[in-house]
Amino acid sequence: MNIKPLFDKVVVEAVTVEEKTKSGFFLPSSAQEKPQVCVVVAVGPGGVLDGKEVVMQVKEGDKVLCAKYAGTDFKVDGKEFTILKQSDILAIVD
Repeated sequence: MNIKPLFDKVVVEAVTVEEKTKSGFFLPSSAQEKPQVCVVVAVGPGGVLDGKEVVMQVKEGDKVLCAKYAGTDFKVDGKEFTILKQSDILAIVD
């Protein structure tokens, strides 16, 4: 897979977390909300957008917290990814 996002776009892959209810049941991924913690897979070059210089603040491999319903989901080779604007990333998670 070779994805090269343009401008201020970032490609992320959701971090899968098993969610357990208070009573001890594990929820399948289809019953869970969209994950907000993701790993950065590819980063665009930044540049000048709408007259403003955009400097990319994230790099490949960073674990980030994304806005809940941000971006566009897509599949490549059976894996699910999301492409979003850098401004939709809320924080870098250590």
